[in-house]
Amino acid sequence: MPARFRFSCCLLIAAVLPFSAFAAPNPAADKPMQQIIADFEAYNFAEDPFAAGQNGVREALSRLPDVTPAGDARRKAALLKFDQRLGAIKPAGLSAEARLNHDLLEREVRERLADLDFDTARSPSLNDSGFETALSEAATTIAIRNQADAEAWLHRLQAAPGYWRDNMANIRRGIKTGFVQPRIIAELIAGRARKQADTPIDDDPMLAPLKSLPSTISAAMAADLLDRGREALQALRPAQAEYADLMEKEYLPAARETLGARSLPNGANYYAWLVGYHTTTTLTPDQVHEIGKSEVARIREEMEKLIKETGFTGSFSDFQAMLRSDPRFYVTSRQALLEKASEIAKRIDDQLPRHFGRLPRLPYGVRPVPAEIEENYTTGRYFEGSPSQGVAGGLMINTSHLDQRPLYELPALALHEGVPGHHLQIALSQELENVPAFRRDAYVTAYVEGWGLYAEQLGDEMGIYRDAYERFGKLSYEMWRACRLVADTGIHWKGWSVEEARACFTDNTALSPTNIQNELMRYISWPGQALAYKIGELKLMELRHRAEKTLGDKFDERAFHDRVLLAGPLPLDVLEKRVDEWIAGQKH
Repeated sequence: MPARFRFSCCLLIAAVLPFSAFAAPNPAADKPMQQIIADFEAYNFAEDPFAAGQNGVREALSRLPDVTPAGDARRKAALLKFDQRLGAIKPAGLSAEARLNHDLLEREVRERLADLDFDTARSPSLNDSGFETALSEAATTIAIRNQADAEAWLHRLQAAPGYWRDNMANIRRGIKTGFVQPRIIAELIAGRARKQADTPIDDDPMLAPLKSLPSTISAAMAADLLDRGREALQALRPAQAEYADLMEKEYLPAARETLGARSLPNGANYYAWLVGYHTTTTLTPDQVHEIGKSEVARIREEMEKLIKETGFTGSFSDFQAMLRSDPRFYVTSRQALLEKASEIAKRIDDQLPRHFGRLPRLPYGVRPVPAEIEENYTTGRYFEGSPSQGVAGGLMINTSHLDQRPLYELPALALHEGVPGHHLQIALSQELENVPAFRRDAYVTAYVEGWGLYAEQLGDEMGIYRDAYERFGKLSYEMWRACRLVADTGIHWKGWSVEEARACFTDNTALSPTNIQNELMRYISWPGQALAYKIGELKLMELRHRAEKTLGDKFDERAFHDRVLLAGPLPLDVLEKRVDEWIAGQKH
């Protein structure tokens, strides 16, 4: 999963017209649409300085988002105007590309409006990340090349106390209205907040960018910038301590004893909306739950067959116990785990040209998850880079709890978070020309995470899984995502307990207890997001099989992947139309 904390969610399903449904229009008809896109992107960069900075808007590097209710009101008014302008354009008169831009931007605008209506700013933190980790995460990817860059980072640090207090005001509004996290999540957030407030200034990850300044900055100036950074963080500590107090003294007493989003005010509508948003489908929570149960049964059958291939004679639970305890599957140092992941990553790199027509120019590295967040963090994640800022992508490996990080899972993890998963897809999207930034940067969960799972499946074709244990690790990861469909809907729609949700993972996967616990906390704190992975993968596999069956010997895997990847992230129904058009064109 890409580590990208969003300050606003998005959704509402809008009808999308077939790309080839109309005769070629007059190109002049596209001009109003082009102007709307330009205006929207100017608006978006003004409102989201993190996105603007990633796209090379240097002025934005010194700003933080406005998360106040006044800011939300301003954004809502602007979005309503964009919606009206888009509604005044007749898609039938546009070129195919302009029509696609129109449909996707209309979705984006309506998704943001729906998010504002649900007022999700009232709950700005998850079990492992939130507004309070955004700057720490940005510090791992920022590139400071000169004094102006350093000054911009200092401005962000100096603005941080206000940013903390604005978010605290939103949290208090959540307490007042009952829009709060469950207590088990609130306890994790409170612990992280207190740890952050108590971190020594010189150990704070937000100071790191000022510790390794380029040699073009004089030693005296570098020392001055570092001192000013320390002063900025010292000024932030009271707000961080206030946040920790808020979580401990006000939030925890108000936190929910229930787990499911359905128990929130307007919770049934909220969760149903989240299911549609994250999957980009019209599936109901009950339908998703049934798909999950079906996938669990199918994958379990494949796992049983694979266990027999290994010659193991015990039960499924005996095989799980062996995998979780046999020392041959574990390393004893953090560096060794990073080296294992790096070796797998380079073997994957070696195979990419056979399977992809276009590869990204931006490289990626294998890095440890920062120590200050590793305890409650997932086993791995992708930190996106920035071509405009000269920052490589990052395949992040959690090197804590080494007895819970089995080597047989590493190939699937590297394929998903690195290449051909998140790094390849996101870096290619960042490098697309003549595609608007709102499309290049879109985090369409079902597409992005579905692609990550599809990449795990490609590992078979690429020869990355070297033995039955690594193939079992791949199946265990696939089962993990199938169990997500069952557990997420179980918790948030059917009222399940943590233990009811845990059963699918402990009974059917080789995931370690630590990973399972962290994952369950994530699902509870972030309703619906976990549904996108399996739903997206199933659609991508369906499209791949459709293309292979229809085209036979004419099927070109590299061309198929280019078709899927080179328009940026797309809702699943839009992607399906795009692939179907490509299949039709390949027949002739």
